[in-house]
Amino acid sequence: MKFAKLQGLGNDFILIDGRGLENDWAGLALAMCDRHFGIGADGLLILESSSPSVFGMRMFNPDGSEAEACGNGLRCFVRYLVSNGLVTPNTSSVDVATMAGTRKVEIMWDGNIANLFRAAMGRPRFAPDEIPILLGRELLDIKNDITYLVEVNGEVLPLSLVNMGNPHAVYFSNSDVSSFPLGELGPKIENHPLFPKRTNFEVAHVINPTTVEVRVWERGAGETLACGSGACAVAVASRLLGLTRDKVDIILPGGQLSVEWDGVGEVFLTGPAELVFYGDWLKEKK
Repeated sequence: MKFAKLQGLGNDFILIDGRGLENDWAGLALAMCDRHFGIGADGLLILESSSPSVFGMRMFNPDGSEAEACGNGLRCFVRYLVSNGLVTPNTSSVDVATMAGTRKVEIMWDGNIANLFRAAMGRPRFAPDEIPILLGRELLDIKNDITYLVEVNGEVLPLSLVNMGNPHAVYFSNSDVSSFPLGELGPKIENHPLFPKRTNFEVAHVINPTTVEVRVWERGAGETLACGSGACAVAVASRLLGLTRDKVDIILPGGQLSVEWDGVGEVFLTGPAELVFYGDWLKEKK
């Protein structure tokens, strides 16, 4: 089975053109994303269907679960379309159908080279049933319209909750994010009883009104070098809390993403995506 390996700020993905194929994609994600016995990746992207104007994308986490949305994966998906001639040169945008809805991705060309991708990530949602969260279950208090006080590992953390097509919980730290015990608290927050579908978790430190540094614990993947939907969730939450402006640079371990949100409409995510290599998956299913 032929595949491509792509990455956006070190958030890496395997992509398979699955059109006309039937497979256990969840099981394949478990095998292929393994960094010791497989190829290694933060997720498996499937090109499921296409028409002249709309392409279908599914995304599976390394644990086999399917994700509703993935900002870096979305940009990598469009990079694959460009690199493989599935869209014509200098095409201005592509519509991609995902579990979270159809997303438009603008392709920014420098001559004949597509070097940046600007993805419309949808409108953020905040209602408890849209996150979703189970109100009253291990919830201590509500700090404001989006922030909830939650006990995690004996600590009370104010978590700002945003759905960006998938659930996110954001913790704003007063200190550098590098010292935050993400490996310890990340899985506890991801699997907290408050979140019936689990959650992604971001720890963020606002440097100034246009710059935020972030580390991410992704649902089903663990800590990653970058997360597009997580960057969007941080930008939305920080703007609502009056910490940042409409456009903010999100600094992640893998590099920088730009997020724009006017406080009303869709969130826009801009960043690079690169094709790393092609290969053949030869491993037989036992």
